[in-house]
Amino acid sequence: MSYKYFQNKECEFFPCHKIEDQNCLFCFCPLYSLECGGDFILEKGVKYCDRCVFNHIPENYDTIIVLLKWHYGIPT
Repeated sequence: MSYKYFQNKECEFFPCHKIEDQNCLFCFCPLYSLECGGDFILEKGVKYCDRCVFNHIPENYDTIIVLLKWHYGIPT
């Protein structure tokens, strides 16, 4: 199941969050434009996700895929 996890330790921003086992697969969160339920602040129509690490936790891969499928109407 290695396709669910990727870590780029050579990235100039790594680690971008202070979590032990950071997953870089969803570096730019695919849930950004959705109501994701993550820890974000909405200010003047801009979503600030600095505090959210949901997409960087390896165990959340399946949940992210389900949410994307639901949003785009793809059967699970």
